[in-house]
Amino acid sequence: MSSPRYAPPKDLSAYAWLSIAAALGTIALKSGAAWMTGSVGLLSDAAESLVNLVAAVVALIVLRVSIRPADEDHQFGHSKAEYFSAVVEGAMIFVAAVFIIFSAIERLITPTMPEQLGAGLAISVVASLINGGVAWVLYRKGTVENSATLVADAKHLATDVLTSAAVLIGVGLVAITGQPMLDAVVALGAGLNIMWTGFRLVRESVAGLMDIAPSAEALARIKAVLDRHRRTGVIDFHAVRVREAGNRRFAELHVLVPGTWSVKQGHDFTERLIDDLVAEDPSLRVSAHLEPIEDPKSYADVDDV
Repeated sequence: MSSPRYAPPKDLSAYAWLSIAAALGTIALKSGAAWMTGSVGLLSDAAESLVNLVAAVVALIVLRVSIRPADEDHQFGHSKAEYFSAVVEGAMIFVAAVFIIFSAIERLITPTMPEQLGAGLAISVVASLINGGVAWVLYRKGTVENSATLVADAKHLATDVLTSAAVLIGVGLVAITGQPMLDAVVALGAGLNIMWTGFRLVRESVAGLMDIAPSAEALARIKAVLDRHRRTGVIDFHAVRVREAGNRRFAELHVLVPGTWSVKQGHDFTERLIDDLVAEDPSLRVSAHLEPIEDPKSYADVDDV
């Protein structure tokens, strides 16, 4: 049974449903715009929204899995499941990029003048505003809750917005200059940019699976709590290690106290310390090892963050 000290992770699946709704809406809007105009740029934009839908469904599943409590087979919980969603997001971005690039190359070879550009552009702008608003909501919540899934989904949607902006510029240039090739050129550039975004998402997710340390800001908050409790020559800490695992952080440290303290004194101090650390960072799970400060053997493991 989990300690009441640690609140269970929050269920963020409602935000995945928001992303799914946005994907369905933008697919309809962008597909309509692409059909009306015949623009390869708008078609590539619609294809990325289809990828957004698949990624949002995966995010929904992973968010539900990640909040499951620890069990016999997963004794540290399921929070790392979030990184798998982020990897899928990155892979799906690659799929969209490949489709966009091939469509753009085909249209470069056989340029076709888009039609009804005004209506198509207006529809695409509405779809981009929807994605932009949802991306802002997801990124803000994902940052606050330390959710790799929501942050990855937000970055994916933000990439979609940037792609849409590039496509709109390309289609607009076609309308102004009458050169259909510009539509394909802009789509090609957007595809390459999306591919780079996918690579970065996969790289960040793999780093999380490798137990990467949290941000410098998070480490500084932990250090500040330890410094408040540290008393030169009486109380100290070492072998402090912190790792991220999706929506949770895990910290290990050695607590050095006077050897003359009773077991209860050392235990009570350590409990107060852990409470203060968790109050500073509610996502933190702390494991502390008590040692006598005077014993040389206490310093055999002193690797700190």
